[in-house]
Amino acid sequence: MYVQTLPISKCAFHPINLSPGTHLLTHCTQTIQIRKVYFESKLKTGFCHSVKRVCGSQIGSGKGGVLVGVRCEGSHQGENDGLYIRRCVELARKAIGHTSPNPMVGCVIVKGGKIVGEGFHPKAGQPHAEVFALRDAGDLAENATAYVSLEPCNHYGRTPPCTEAFIKAKVEKVVVGMVDPNPIVASKGIDRLRDAGIEVIVGVEEELCKKLIEAWIHQMLTGKPFLTLRYSMSVDGHVLNQLGNTVLEPGGYYSKLLQEYDAIVFSSTLLLENSSFPASREPGANQPLQIVLAMDPDLPVEIPALTSKSTAKVIIFTEKETSLEQVATLKGVETVVCERINLVSVLEYCKRQGLCSVLLDLRGNIADFEQILREGVELGLFQKYVVEVLPVWVGSNEKSLNVPEKLRVKSLTSKVMGETVLLEGYFE
Repeated sequence: MYVQTLPISKCAFHPINLSPGTHLLTHCTQTIQIRKVYFESKLKTGFCHSVKRVCGSQIGSGKGGVLVGVRCEGSHQGENDGLYIRRCVELARKAIGHTSPNPMVGCVIVKGGKIVGEGFHPKAGQPHAEVFALRDAGDLAENATAYVSLEPCNHYGRTPPCTEAFIKAKVEKVVVGMVDPNPIVASKGIDRLRDAGIEVIVGVEEELCKKLIEAWIHQMLTGKPFLTLRYSMSVDGHVLNQLGNTVLEPGGYYSKLLQEYDAIVFSSTLLLENSSFPASREPGANQPLQIVLAMDPDLPVEIPALTSKSTAKVIIFTEKETSLEQVATLKGVETVVCERINLVSVLEYCKRQGLCSVLLDLRGNIADFEQILREGVELGLFQKYVVEVLPVWVGSNEKSLNVPEKLRVKSLTSKVMGETVLLEGYFE
C-alpha cells in the first residue's frame, strides 16, 4: 500500500453511514488535501476491494473534523468488467504451450466486488477454466458474476458443457470476452445461459482475448495451422543466422516463442552448427515439435542427443530417404520423404497432428529458405512475422534473401531489448 497526497478543488464525496442522524458534506468548492490510498491485492491485478476508510481530511475553516469517503475509480462492478477479463487472460496464459489443440481460457468469479474463485484450462482433456473457477468459489458462486475470456461451451466433448455448470451453480451474470468461433459453439453457449435467465454481456476486452488465442482462432476458421515467420536482421536489412545475446535465457523473447508454438521449422544445417535443438528455457515449458528441413540431400543430418526434458519429437523432411538411414533408427525421430520439400507439405503434416501454431525460423543456411519463402508468399501461407534487429552492419556486398513479391503488413509493434529491437506484426 502507498499513499499519495494531492489537492482537490472541486469534488463529489459520498456519505458513509457512521451512525443514525449523521450527515456528511456532499459537495465542496474549497481546496482541500486528501490522502489517496492505493491497495494492492494479493492477486496483483489492481482491483479495488471494499475499504471502510479510504481517506481522512479536515474540511472547512478548521472547525471540527469529519470523515470523508472517496469512491475508488471503477468501483461499480460493471465498470470493472475490463479488469476482471484481463485477469482471465492473465490466468489463461499460465497454460501457454500446454492446451493445444484446445484454446487457452481463464475464468474469474466475482461477488460483492471481490474475487471468490479463479481457474484456467491447464491442458486438453482436463476440466475447463469455468469448472476450476466454480470449484474455487464453492457456494459463493451463487448470485455471483462469472468472467470468462472465451464463450462457455454448450456441448459434450471430453468434458461436460460449462454452461450447465454455471446454471447449476446459480450464477447471476456472465461476462464473456469473445464469442467462440467454433461452429459447434458459436453463440449457443450465450443463448443457453440467457434462456436459463442468466444475464450475459459479450465483447469485453475482445481484442485482447482474440490475441491470446489467435493461432487457435485461425485454425478453427481455416482448418490450417497459424504460421509465423521469424528471422534476425542487420540494421542495413540483411538476414542473419544469429540471435541476440540474452534471447535464449528465461524471459527472453525467443525462449518464450518456443514455449508458445506447437512446432518450430528450421534448416538441418542449424544442427551442424549447434549441439542441441532449439529449446525454451521457461519454467515448465512444453517443448515444440522439432521439424528439420534437410534441403541438401548430400549433407549429413546431425541429430543431437534427445532428452525428454529439453526436446519433443523430431520430424525430418527430406527428398532422399537413403541419406537418413542412420537417424531413422533413433528413438523419437520420424522421417517424412517428399518429392519436393515445401511449406504446404509441412503444414499439412502439422494439421494432421492437430497442431495450431507453427514457427518458421530462418536459422542455419539462409539460402535454404528462398524457395520455401517464395512459395509461402505466393500462396499467402504466412499470418505473422517476428523480426529481431541486431546492432550489426553487414555491408552491401553480402547477399540477402531474394523474395521478389512485395508484401503489405499491418499492426507493426516494436520493443527495445538491450541492444536489439524486436518487431512484430501481421501480413495482410
